[in-house]
Amino acid sequence: MARWEPNAAERLAHAALDLFAERGYENTTVIDIAQRAGLGKSTFFRHFQDKREVLFGGRAISGLLTEAIAAAPETATPLEAIAHALEAAGREVFTPARRELIARRQAVIAANPELQEREALKNLALIASMTDALKERGIPDLTARVAAELGALAAAIAFERWSQTTAGDDFSEIARQALADVQTSTASC
Repeated sequence: MARWEPNAAERLAHAALDLFAERGYENTTVIDIAQRAGLGKSTFFRHFQDKREVLFGGRAISGLLTEAIAAAPETATPLEAIAHALEAAGREVFTPARRELIARRQAVIAANPELQEREALKNLALIASMTDALKERGIPDLTARVAAELGALAAAIAFERWSQTTAGDDFSEIARQALADVQTSTASC
């Protein structure tokens, strides 16, 4: 593969997942990933801070969620704004074309406690971002925090359900149903 070909970040991500599956996360270096992708080490570092970031992708999802919360209709309740954000994630991130890549990513994370910890920290940062986005809409602090936490729970449930389907089920629809299920369960508490 020529170095000048487009989609370097995507090529690096695919190469990393292949190598993590073949050698294990610990036994794969940045240089290994760059070489497998047909790129140089400096190109790797233009896209990712370290090899963990190949799996966690920086700020992209956080920005997507907060922008979608901000773009929700003014009359939207906090959970409706969260639903708007989950739908955006379904359109942009959790697409049928990316299902295999995401499943491979999850397998690597599940096999490595360091990566599980990193994912937990990223999820906390996402909750904080959603909370801040809701507060910017004028939602009181506690309500924003609760809505963001419920949204994160719904997102996790939706991800599990979406990951387990083999059909072309739409993440957005699954996420809306998961959010409704969370709301119903909360009312039962």
